[in-house]
Amino acid sequence: MLSRVADSLYWTSRYLERAEHTVRILDVNIGLMLDKSQTSAERRWRRVLAALGHPTKVEWSDDAYALVHTLCFDTSRPASVTACIISARENARQIREEISSEQWQRLNRLFHEIAKLRTPVPSDLQMAEFLPAVIDGIHLFQGVSDTTLSHGEGWQFLQLGRFLERASVIATLLEVYHRDVFMMDEEDTIDAYEYLEWIGLLRTCTAFEAYCKVYTADLTYERILEFLLLNAEFPHSLRYSIDRVYAALEAVEQQTRGQHASELMRIAGRLKAQLSYSRMQEILEQDTGRYLRSVLEQCWQIHAAIYEVYIQYSVQTALAV
Repeated sequence: MLSRVADSLYWTSRYLERAEHTVRILDVNIGLMLDKSQTSAERRWRRVLAALGHPTKVEWSDDAYALVHTLCFDTSRPASVTACIISARENARQIREEISSEQWQRLNRLFHEIAKLRTPVPSDLQMAEFLPAVIDGIHLFQGVSDTTLSHGEGWQFLQLGRFLERASVIATLLEVYHRDVFMMDEEDTIDAYEYLEWIGLLRTCTAFEAYCKVYTADLTYERILEFLLLNAEFPHSLRYSIDRVYAALEAVEQQTRGQHASELMRIAGRLKAQLSYSRMQEILEQDTGRYLRSVLEQCWQIHAAIYEVYIQYSVQTALAV
């Protein structure tokens, strides 16, 4: 596969996963504004910006709806949902011959749907239509990708982008919540408002119902962290995401005869093993925030190694194949 094709497939998937994550975290926090809480609006929305990686040119301005509008529609901000979908569509446009017509139609339709919903003034009705439209459109794109595209190298790069982005945003989200919500002194008591924040975290990861099926509705910091970090079966857990990243890399390595990918597989395999064999008690006994930052750093290392091996490799490397 040409490196430009792999790059476009990888980023198409990453941009769509990023857009969906942004929509979910905004939707959950808009809902939390309806409940009287001891958490100030400024603290909550600054947490949102931290969980999104402190997007460039986006700051809290004491107006939640203006911030949400910016994060959804402002195309001058690369982190906005609309900008992510435009970037995903542009990457897909450049490789239309490599994807199915159904994939292109679904992504193009999503682009036009959100363009119709853009208005210069934020409104509740606009958000009520926009947020579910984005999630539905991305899910439909993923569905047609799985059913209309051969599960060869191209599909594997879509998987790589999707699950590496998911692992990165979940690690960032957990690190921010660990620092801002879970880090309490022993004498502090947990009230109903604190539980709302915990439920908000689970809903952001589409995990509340799945969590309740495993642990019932007994919300504890340790169980929430264990579920989102180490659960091998839940699609939005860190362990599941990294397992899928490793499986995709392994498939690509086999299809390309494994040339020059040993270091990449070592980095990904180390993180996979770390999440597979870690125990929650061991993580809690150490600096949990540092553990989460370490996971995020290893995700960045995997990204850099993917580029070095499959996308920005040297001419000498290509001639040696």
